[in-house]
Amino acid sequence: MLSRFALLCAVCLCFAHSLLAVEVAPIFSDHMVLQREAPVSIWGQAAAGATVTIEFAGQTTTGKADANGTWKISLQPLPASVESRELSVRAENDPEQVTFKDVLVGDVWVGSGQSNMAGTVSSYAARDETLDALLQKSYPSIRLARGLAGRANGPRWQVATPEAARAFSALLFPFGERLHRELNVPIGLIVGAVGGTPSGSWIPPQTFTDSQLCRESIAEFAKTYDHDAAEKRYREALKAWEAAVAAAKAAGEKPRGRQPAPPAKPGEMTRGGAIGGLYERHIGPAVGYRIRGVLWDQGEAGSGMLGVDQLTMMSELIRGWREQWGQGEFPFLFVQKPSGGGCAYAGDDAITRNASKFSPLPINPSFIGAPSLSRYLYVRLMQTQPHAWMVPCSDLGGTIHPLNKWGYGNRAAEVALSRVYRQKLQAYGPTYRGHKIDGDKVIVEFNEIGSGLVAAHSDKLQGFAIAGADGVWHWADATIQGDTVVLHSDKVAKPKHACYAFAQQIPWANLFNKEGKHALCFTTVAP
Repeated sequence: MLSRFALLCAVCLCFAHSLLAVEVAPIFSDHMVLQREAPVSIWGQAAAGATVTIEFAGQTTTGKADANGTWKISLQPLPASVESRELSVRAENDPEQVTFKDVLVGDVWVGSGQSNMAGTVSSYAARDETLDALLQKSYPSIRLARGLAGRANGPRWQVATPEAARAFSALLFPFGERLHRELNVPIGLIVGAVGGTPSGSWIPPQTFTDSQLCRESIAEFAKTYDHDAAEKRYREALKAWEAAVAAAKAAGEKPRGRQPAPPAKPGEMTRGGAIGGLYERHIGPAVGYRIRGVLWDQGEAGSGMLGVDQLTMMSELIRGWREQWGQGEFPFLFVQKPSGGGCAYAGDDAITRNASKFSPLPINPSFIGAPSLSRYLYVRLMQTQPHAWMVPCSDLGGTIHPLNKWGYGNRAAEVALSRVYRQKLQAYGPTYRGHKIDGDKVIVEFNEIGSGLVAAHSDKLQGFAIAGADGVWHWADATIQGDTVVLHSDKVAKPKHACYAFAQQIPWANLFNKEGKHALCFTTVAP
């Protein structure tokens, strides 16, 4: 009887202790990096009403758990430090405390998107010698966190050893290494990315629900969307698929292809699962963890929603992430999309060594126009969103999954160093500023000219086109005059519009500045 009583007491004590024990959110762990020079929130669970105390770097801060046992406490801003220190969390009447070891203070960046962000260093290092070179040593002041979804205990920070780096993002790791090398502060990198996923999967669900912009887009699309026609095409495709399956089975062969899916209605996801599902699983656990900014690489899969285009979805995604994080308009960097078919590259630059080689201008001007809108929309996104900067990459590779991830990471770091950290660095090539019509000529003005405009790889500048009121594009003779480019075509007597590198395949576009950065595509026709 006594032994049963003792056992019951022990169970009761354990239960009571579990009610008193302080817990910290899984994003916090040994080896983490806390954001420098900003208030840092730490949160978790404890007994309702319990006083919770945090000690770190000479600070002692207290707070109380609410009626649900939830607590959040903020540390005062701290300078960057490579000193390995302990952070302790304890609650009143709890004999034990939570202690995190080897904590540094520096800059924290989040990487997200689809396959070009999700691809690991180990997947690319054998074909990217500069990326492989990063694996030859450890980086004690770079810390890596991945796998925010699917772990009962959440992510765990790791020191950037060669082994840890091999399993990390092949884009985000060289980005962080370059920042660490240039800034000489600890760098924390958090990645949550899934290949083949649309932006609609990554928007906070509440942001989408509350978005007037998305509602208006869906309503406008629905006015002209013929669901009956889509249903008819679906039934025809399904009938053909069923016949093909029956024929394959009759021949003793394995059926090929997927069963056609019923057509979506405006406002429904066409791929990627539920709206915001990946955000909740892969990003949600990190929301509130103080960061310096985000690096985003996604676009080939579009928005994934019928009736909402990628520009609209990305605009709302950026707004939603910032609202959820609650730390203002933090920097949001995004890689220009789509990958593949880039403009000519600077051959002596290691960053662009795997890119498309320069080629003559195509004779057929039908290459110009709508296919490039998906690339141009990221230029538009940069122009319309505050503190959001595009990472130019149309000179970095000719495939959907470019091999030179080291180049991508370093190009992104250059944009961060220039725009976020305000270093004197020419991160961009010439960008369209404006134009004017002068008789039968169009004079285009540029920003980001650096030391001057040049025609790379050739003595002839190409990639420009002009159109008259009829909207028919013709390749233009282009001449650099100071900080402008003058365009003319014998086929356009009264030009109205101009564009540059405005095509899906553009290895013939060769306007650069003398610093080796390619000009961004543009069109004067409103998209």
